[in-house]
Amino acid sequence: MRFAVIEGSREWTEPLERAETGHKLVQVEQVHAEARRRLRGLKLDEWRVREFVTGTPMPDNIRHQSLQIEFAAQAIARLSPIPEDFADDVYWPRVW
Repeated sequence: MRFAVIEGSREWTEPLERAETGHKLVQVEQVHAEARRRLRGLKLDEWRVREFVTGTPMPDNIRHQSLQIEFAAQAIARLSPIPEDFADDVYWPRVW
């Protein structure tokens, strides 16, 4: 068995150095902020308050859409590296 030293290698847990390529490093907090923005667009908080106050359940389409947005945020946040255009609608569920 032979081993070779690879110049400029890094441990997989180390962050990527984006300064040399000119790309900015996207943080996980930015992805979660985008998810919160999309959930605000669904007026999820208003539906939750309505459900709490009146006892009538949240509509299934709102509940499913919010679950899909949360799942997409988790999936995007796990990407390495996170794409710079993570806020593009391609990565998120379609809102009808």
